[in-house]
Parts: sequence; C-alpha cells; structure tokens
Amino acid sequence: MTDDLDRVRGLMYGLAYGDALAAPTEFIRDLPEIRRRFPPAGPTTLHQGRVTDDTQMALAVARALLATPQLTAGAAVEPLRQEFVTWLHDPDNNRAPGMTCLTACRRLEAGGPWTRASVTESKGCGANMRVQPAGVLPDADARAGYAQLQAALTHGHPTALAAAELTAEAIWLLLGGMAPAALTDALIAHARAQRTTYRAEWLGELWQVAGARSPETFIQFGWDECLAVLERLRAALDTPPAPDTDVCDLTGEGWIAEEALASGLLCFLLTPEEPLEALRRAAVTRGDSDSLGCLAGSFAGAHLGLGAFPPEWAQQIEYRDELAACADALTRRFA
Repeated sequence: MTDDLDRVRGLMYGLAYGDALAAPTEFIRDLPEIRRRFPPAGPTTLHQGRVTDDTQMALAVARALLATPQLTAGAAVEPLRQEFVTWLHDPDNNRAPGMTCLTACRRLEAGGPWTRASVTESKGCGANMRVQPAGVLPDADARAGYAQLQAALTHGHPTALAAAELTAEAIWLLLGGMAPAALTDALIAHARAQRTTYRAEWLGELWQVAGARSPETFIQFGWDECLAVLERLRAALDTPPAPDTDVCDLTGEGWIAEEALASGLLCFLLTPEEPLEALRRAAVTRGDSDSLGCLAGSFAGAHLGLGAFPPEWAQQIEYRDELAACADALTRRFA
C-alpha cells in the first residue's frame, strides 16, 4: 500500500508540478527567448506553484471518479457533468482554458444528452491532459471506457478518445512497474488491439452524432492517427536527440491529443530516471508546454513516486491539499 500510495501521489503531484513548471513558457514560441528568460537552459522551479486549467480539470476528473458509485457509463456521466460545470464557473478558471472545453461545458450545463454537448470535430489536448486519474482503475474495460467518456464529454473526435485511453493505459502500466523502455511497444500493441473496438456502452450514439458511417470506422480513424504518432515516438527514441532539441520537431507541438501524448511521453522517456530534466524539456518547446509538462510529470510520478521530486515542491504547489486528498482516496478505493 505504501508503494501504491507513493506512486499515486507521484502521479497527482507530478502532473501539477509539470503544469506549473512549464506554464510560463506556454505562449513563448522562440526557444532562445525561453532560455534567455530562464537561464541557462529553461525553467527548473515552480514559479510560485501556480498551475493552469490542466491541473484544475485533472482534479475535476479525480473528484468525479471518486463520486462515481459504480464504474458504468450510466453512473459516471453525471458526476463528470457536475464537476465540469462547477469548473466552468469557478472564479479561478482564468488560466487560458481551451475553447472546446468552455463550449462543451456550457452545453453540458444546458442539459440534454451529453453526446449533443460534445464538440465532435475537436481533438484538442484538453481530452487527455486531465485523464490521468483514470489510470488507477484496475479493470481494463472500465479504465478504457472511463478514459474515453471523460474525453468525449468535451472532445468527441475519435483521436481524442483513443489518445485519452492510451494516456490512462500508460499510467496504469507505469504504476504497475513496467520498465519505461517497454512502454512504447506496449502502447502500440494496445492501439492495434483496440483499433476497431467502439465502446458503445460508454459512448452511446456519439459515432452517429459525429456523422460517421459506422462505429468501427469512427473509432478506427482515431486509433490510426495515434498509431502513426506512436511510430514517430519510437523512431525518436531509436535515435535519441540532443538535450537542446525541441521534442515538437519529432512528435508534434501538443495542441492536439495524439501529439500531446507522444511529446509528453518523449519528454519522459528520454530521461525516465531524471524527472526534473523531463519537465525542463517539456518547458523548452515551441508547443503547448504546460500540457506536455503535465503529461510528462504524471508519467514520471507514476514511475518513480512522489519522492523523486524536490520535497519542497509539495508545499509550493497550488491545490496541494486537494492533490494529496485525491491521491489518498484513489489509492484506498482502487489500488
């Protein structure tokens, strides 16, 4: 239990640490400028610990998951809807939230079937930078279904769904002790195995709302896009880049779901035993640095546990009490 708790705490705090460390560079596109502002090689501190909507929404997912009495779509939708609408009106929701999330949350608040609220043309990274709490679920079908559902309430594009499931699967494998070197191949195998699996019990009529020919062709498109970027990830790892290389040159800028997954993974997998270097690398990019940092930090934390990060960060990070409470509750219920 102690090891489980340390890893889940590492997961939750790690996503917030990566978010806070990389947030100041999110809208700086010039790498020399990033290094000039944060000498010598980019951010290495939490900058007062202030996080973005990435951490806020990951906590919303964690609270919704803990409030779900049974892991079924019927039981899971309303807690997610309530948490997302609460976030929509939170006065601290002033951290440059994504338009897709705002639009979908307003539709969710208006009522009606959640499938009609989803922005089915969007595969923005907002679908998978918040899914990490689902990675603790031990049942494979529930883990995949919940990961896709929490994504689909706002981002209904099939690639957003597949990338969210892959992010949760990566977390599960790392929490279970998988060696980082084996992770990419495991995720590729998972994507191939799930390529035509439409989880109707969780997604309902979403494929029809999106105008697809069939549920299988709908979801296959998303898995194929994820497989393509995972192959780019594997190629980047086969010939590791120099420390000053922008990962966005290799696996994408991270504004969209599959690239956020691959680039966040690349930041982690290049130095899996050095979490601070993984976070620094996420920050020194021209892309969506806070989301890449959030993902890289969650992977590092799930792999190494909370003790791998500087101990003083736990007192500096925003939402620290809730991060601890959610980690402890997730561990008690699911580990």
